[in-house]
Amino acid sequence: MDKAGPAPLQFEPYTAAFAADPYPFYAALRERAPVFHAAEFGMTFLTRYRNIFTALTDKRLGRAPLRASVHRSALPAYDRYVRVNLLETEGATHTRLRRLLAHALSPKRVLGLHEHVQEIANGLIAKLAPDVEIDFIAQVAEPLPVVVISELLGWPEAERHRLRPWSADIVRLYEQDATDEDAERAESACREFAKMLDALATERKAVPADDFISALAALEDDANGLSRDELISSCMLLLNAGHEATVNAAGNGLLALLRHPEAMERLRKEPALTGSTVEEMLRYDAPLHLFHRFAYEEIEIEGHVIPRGAKVGLLYGAANRDPEAFSEPDRFDIARTPNRHLAFGAATHFCLGAPLARLELRTLFGTLLANTDHLQLREEPEHRPGLVFRGLKHLKVRNKPL
Repeated sequence: MDKAGPAPLQFEPYTAAFAADPYPFYAALRERAPVFHAAEFGMTFLTRYRNIFTALTDKRLGRAPLRASVHRSALPAYDRYVRVNLLETEGATHTRLRRLLAHALSPKRVLGLHEHVQEIANGLIAKLAPDVEIDFIAQVAEPLPVVVISELLGWPEAERHRLRPWSADIVRLYEQDATDEDAERAESACREFAKMLDALATERKAVPADDFISALAALEDDANGLSRDELISSCMLLLNAGHEATVNAAGNGLLALLRHPEAMERLRKEPALTGSTVEEMLRYDAPLHLFHRFAYEEIEIEGHVIPRGAKVGLLYGAANRDPEAFSEPDRFDIARTPNRHLAFGAATHFCLGAPLARLELRTLFGTLLANTDHLQLREEPEHRPGLVFRGLKHLKVRNKPL
């Protein structure tokens, strides 16, 4: 049997055309090349829902590479705190970290944030006064998760402005077109973030507070607890994964509503659909389009042999529009059920922050629709080029009274 064939000519994910609308490209890939190798990315990609879901549950695939990169010394802080977090580990280490973090990020702690998330959303939506134009991304979607996560962490308010730039610089290295300059910025962000987290963890260990850093610091003395590096790494992951996903989901979700006014009006009349609307937003235009794994042994998918050690790219963006998994997948249906999208992954790598992201998004859109009359798109938005993350640069909107 042949190995996965070469990348189709139309797979150019960092072009403007792909950024504007990747879904026709994904449809062609699912049909003509469900498994293909792209040498320029060093990955074999999967595009169909059934194969991606199976890959997420297959023990022959894992997130950690078989061998460490020989180039790691170039980014010591990034390697120390990002490449060893919960997302990047497997086996006993992953199980231990996930158990400890799940305790610190418990449903009770998330539920306890509800009233405060509502207060934050109220303040942000108040910016959308009648006939006022705003950039929804910069003025609403970005501040909400930054404030929520900073308060969840126990981050000093005076230093809150650092979090968004650090997050953006660190996650930039997940993209396949990252430059040497991007790497330098990511390394600098990791060093600065780690220094502050280390100091805060020491403070909270001596004088605990009701926050995430204190909860993790209390676990350092446990024989099966966290190391200081793992504590720092976990806090970075909470910011980076939770913040980027929520910002992108909020922007993509509002754009979907603006382009489907009948859905927006239905949601105004039926606010009970807010939960299913958020799930449909996450499926229809997901904030994360690529998650990779490594083959721990030779495997065969769709008649293609993937060798041991190969990097496998799971294209969530393609899977979430697969007609084999979703009826009329290109239709934005805010009452869709069931809706087994992969926006938060699946199995052992299902996103621990999913309850928090859902809380933020449901609160945000419930508040938005209850406090605006007639939202208008003021200019055609532009998506940021990316294969891993999908999000908007800006989203200019106006609340025009009826």
